[in-house]
Amino acid sequence: MTAAAPSSATDNRRRAYWLKTLHEWHWVSSAMCLIGLILFSVTGFTLNHAGQIEAKPAVTNRHAKLDAALQSRLESRTAVVKADKASKGKAPMPVELHSWLQKQFAVDTSGRDAEWSDDEIYLSLPRPGGDAWLRVSLTEGDAEYERTDRGWLSYLNDLHKGRNTGKAWSWFIDIFAGAALVFSITGLFILKMHAGNRPFTWPMVGMGFVIPVVLALLFIH
Repeated sequence: MTAAAPSSATDNRRRAYWLKTLHEWHWVSSAMCLIGLILFSVTGFTLNHAGQIEAKPAVTNRHAKLDAALQSRLESRTAVVKADKASKGKAPMPVELHSWLQKQFAVDTSGRDAEWSDDEIYLSLPRPGGDAWLRVSLTEGDAEYERTDRGWLSYLNDLHKGRNTGKAWSWFIDIFAGAALVFSITGLFILKMHAGNRPFTWPMVGMGFVIPVVLALLFIH
């Protein structure tokens, strides 16, 4: 009997250490992904009911006229792009056109490849919560910019899907997914350590697994 006491005390210390460590990882990971969980939960609901939530897009269309010198330089640049077979008719906007478009339409075209043809330059500008495109006519010297805004709800839904959100948001989703995974796994181990005093622990965990599986097998075809 006397030999069992030190072993029991060691087990208790070990259990207390792991429980403390799990709680630390659990609360840190939950703090990291708290706002993300709220965002993805709300947008998961709105996406699931997207057909019942009406959106009224706001469309803005603007026009401008190229000066003759810039139009001539673009025609020369078009010939160079078309001659480069490797480019497949795609190339960035020239610096002078980029600056002109920023001044006329307040639009940033840097880092994007436009589609060049004999008579026009076309650039698609998709973004979260809407779309936009830009067309420069090489024959008539006209520039047209159209922007569609579908509202903040569409913006948040696109953040949920990672649609046209760029590399930084993609990294955020990956980090958030990792934090949520740590949060879930540490929560599972904490449940395991408390399960002895909480008889409904594993039935509740089992329901969380069984219910979606049954729904998927019986109602999704």
